[in-house]
Parts: sequence; structure tokens; C-alpha cells
Amino acid sequence: MKNPFILTFLLNAILVTAIVHGEDWPVWGKDGTRNMVSTETGLTLEFDPGKMLEDEAVDMKTTQNVKWVAKLGSQAYGNVTIGEGKVLVGTNNESIRDPKKQGDRGVVICLDEKTGAFDWQLVIPKLGAGKVSDWEYIGVCSSPAIENGRAYVVTNRCEVVCLDLSGFKNGNDGPYTEEELYVRPKGSLDSLNLKLDADIIWRYDMRDELGVFPHNVTSSSALIVEDRLFVATSNGVDWSHTNIPSPLSPSWIALDKNTGELIGEDGSGASEHALHAAWSSLTYGKIDGQELLFWGGTDGFLYAYPNKTEQDEEGFDLFLPLWKVDCNEPAYRKDKEGRKIPYATPPGPSELIATPVLYQGKIYGSIGQDPEHGDGVGRLSCINAKTGEVIWKNTDIGRTISTPSIADGLIYQAEYAGILHCLDAETGEVYWTYDSYSRIWGSTLLVDGKVLLGNEDGDLLIFDHGKEKPEPKTINLGAPIYSSPVVANQTLYVATQTHLYAIGK
Repeated sequence: MKNPFILTFLLNAILVTAIVHGEDWPVWGKDGTRNMVSTETGLTLEFDPGKMLEDEAVDMKTTQNVKWVAKLGSQAYGNVTIGEGKVLVGTNNESIRDPKKQGDRGVVICLDEKTGAFDWQLVIPKLGAGKVSDWEYIGVCSSPAIENGRAYVVTNRCEVVCLDLSGFKNGNDGPYTEEELYVRPKGSLDSLNLKLDADIIWRYDMRDELGVFPHNVTSSSALIVEDRLFVATSNGVDWSHTNIPSPLSPSWIALDKNTGELIGEDGSGASEHALHAAWSSLTYGKIDGQELLFWGGTDGFLYAYPNKTEQDEEGFDLFLPLWKVDCNEPAYRKDKEGRKIPYATPPGPSELIATPVLYQGKIYGSIGQDPEHGDGVGRLSCINAKTGEVIWKNTDIGRTISTPSIADGLIYQAEYAGILHCLDAETGEVYWTYDSYSRIWGSTLLVDGKVLLGNEDGDLLIFDHGKEKPEPKTINLGAPIYSSPVVANQTLYVATQTHLYAIGK
């Protein structure tokens, strides 16, 4: 090629293509493996979140490399998902966008991906059960799943709802047409606002249909596999932490994503031995051509299931476990005299809240408890995904609700006490640990040679990816970070309890 201008143009085009690589983050964990790793490169991780004004808005003139900031409620635990030009996030109703819908509600907000402009919201009345089943002001804790113009959300009311990603802009899509009644709590005169409210396509109430008893909150991020939608039910114990009101209700279910009809239920029987609540989301992958589902049990076991149902004697369609592994040490369940160690005590057993991660034929699961229960003993387990054989385990990692990130043979696992661990994914060898001296609720994100993690102090910690112990860069965002950072289409999203930041040039 003799023309230098054409040659320069092509080289620049190749360089830009190599650097600017974007992709959506449509479900919790990005895909069915739930591995919080992005392949994007060339991101902007140097930023200034700016100063807060008296009205709790961010002064954008004081920010650097921040595309936009959206005000959330007063508490935001649900992790951000991005797909088809939309950004979805769960929160509460403390930043009221519709004056006609006052008071404590769960809320899912839909924003424009490019500008952060508000599009629509799903405003969800509370169950009225208080801390027992729908904790006050917690809002929506689940991550929506986005696919083909629809969003699938597990609400604070223990429902699964399918939403039109376009809202009411393209009319009221059915078969569900009772949005007016849905947004109206008992005794109120709330009305449907076609410009602000979400368009519900179908709705499945797990309490009414399955007798589920959600403990404290309903939390599950939907998994989509072809036409099936998998969600955990949050079924668990009552306020006493000893009685299980619905031991025969399933811990997770599969629905037809198009109609909302029930396809099958968890057949493990884990609900009968629930330690707390079925909060862990499901994981999916193919092992030697076999489709497998993985679930972190409310009983402290990690389960694997074939992606098919079998009918029991009563005609129920059940997903039956292929194998299960107790992720607790025997010493967590019973003391030396053989006495049962009580749940929610520091030396006692834990369930799995963190989502299991599938990586190179192995499934990784960590045990933990509701942060309200404090610190305690934990375990990170590496298990052969096909056979259920425990390859290695690490009991130096304390309780956690954080999902690990795995890449290049390294696994990053945070624990609630504030410590990040880096281990060899094949052997479990510990390369380094870092103490942030602040509680950690969220999970790590590995992107562009960096490991990102937020903590309760509002710090976003940015580590170098590798075996050598790094000294992280810290950027404080001014409010606790209880969710996990994610990346989509060259933009980093970090949600604090009160604001969502879209970071990038």
C-alpha cells in the first residue's frame, strides 16, 4: 500500500477497534457463569465523583470523567444491569419521582444509558409485614435481567414480574393489564401514570402460588436460559430463626419467560433445613455437553442439577440434584461433644448467599450470613462441577455475601470483615490479602487488568490484577457502596446507597 494517508487511517482504525470494545451487562454477573469479569479494555478509571450540593444533587462542574449521575433512593442494594440502551437499578422510594406515590415502596428505575435521563419506574407497594418479610426502606435488592425488549425482576413482594423495556411508549402490552391496581396500596388513591410507571407484561406471585415465606427481604437475580427463567424464592425461617413456616415450598423455581407459567421447582428439599433464607441466585453452564444448574443452598450445601425436570409421585415437575456438597466444616455444625452449634453465632454454620461462580469446569462457592449477624467462620470451596468432588477449600476466609471474580488462574474473594483475598484458582494457594478496615457487602469486578471493589466507607478500591500484593488506589464516593461495580460499553457504573455514577470519557 503506497498511500501513507490510507495506511495511517487503517492503522488508527485497527487501534481504535482494539481498544474500544464494548458489551452489555444484562444480568447479574454478566452471564450464566456469574463470573464478574469484563473483557473490555481502554476504560477510564481515573475520575473525580464531584461535590454534593445541598439538594443532594452532584455538581457536575466539579466532576472529572463522569458522564452522568442519577439520584437513587436512600438505600440501594440491587446491582445495576445494562442492556439495549437502558440501565436498570433497584432502590427505595425516598427520592420520589411521582408525587402521587408517597411513602415506603420498592422501586426499579430505568434510565437512558447514554444520558442517565429517567425513563420509567416500577413502584412496588410493601407487603406490610415489616422486618419479617419486607424490611422497611430496604427497597428492591435484586438485579433485573434484560433480554429482547423485556426486563425480569424479583420484587420486594416476593413476585417475579416481566416488564416492557419501553414502558408504556408502545402501549399496554398484555396479558397483564392491572397496573392501576398494582401500584395502589390498600387505602390509597394512587393512580397509574403512563409517562412514569412501568408496563407489566406478566406477574407471578410466589407467596400466593407456592406458599413461600420470604425471610426479611426477597432477593434473587433472575437467570435466563433459552425460554426458561430461574429465580430463587427467598423462602426461609421466621423471626425466631428456628421455625420454618413453609418447609415444603421450593427454594427456587423455573418459569416460562414468555408467559410466566411455572415449569418446575427445586427438588432438593433444602427448605426443610433452611438456616435463613434462599437468597443465592442460580448459575448455569455446560460441562462435557451437559447443561447444569448450580445453586447455593439456604441449608449450607452447594447443589448441581441437570437442566431438566422429572415428575414425582404427586405429579410435580422437579429439578433433582445431581450432587450436593456441604460447604460448612463439620465443626461449624457440631461441637466436640456432638452438640448442635446454634445458627447466627460466630462459630456456627452458614448458608450460601453469594452466587456460585463457574470457571473452567469448576464451581466456586462461599458461605456467609446476613450482615446483621456479624462476623464468623467461613469457607471458600472449589468443586469439580461434574462430579461434586471438593478439589480444595480455604477456611481462613470469613463469612461473605460477595461473589468471587476469577481470571488468569486467580480468584478474588472478599469477606464481610473487609478483607480481600487473592488465591490460585487451581490449588487454593493464597497469594495475598488486603484489609480495607471497612465492611464489604458487594463483589469484585475484574476489568482491564484491575480489580475493583467497594466498601461501607464509600471507598472504591482499585487493585492491580496479579499475584503480587498491590497497594490499591482509593476513590471515595461519599456514601456507602453496598452494590458491585459493573462495566458496560466503555462505562463503569458504581452505585452508592444514594447515587449511581456512570464513569467514562
